[in-house]
Amino acid sequence: MMKLPRVECPCCQRHIAAGIVAGAPSKGRLWRHDPPERPARFGDALVSCDGSLDIVDLPAYGTQLEFTEPEDPAGGEQPESTDTMSLF
Repeated sequence: MMKLPRVECPCCQRHIAAGIVAGAPSKGRLWRHDPPERPARFGDALVSCDGSLDIVDLPAYGTQLEFTEPEDPAGGEQPESTDTMSLF
């Protein structure tokens, strides 16, 4: 599982996940998100924040994204690691 960096939206100041932009490792595109006042102002209508899909600077330029191992819910032992790495 890969965790995307979270960046503050310039419009609503919420911390939103940002996916990396191809060819620009220091830039990210904010994920689509609702404005905080959506239910009060727009009811049930689907309305995106004005900052959705904006391209923003990522906080940690040049660092490798981390892959995390899913936790075993049963609490059992993890299988022994091998010298090979799976690609998928």
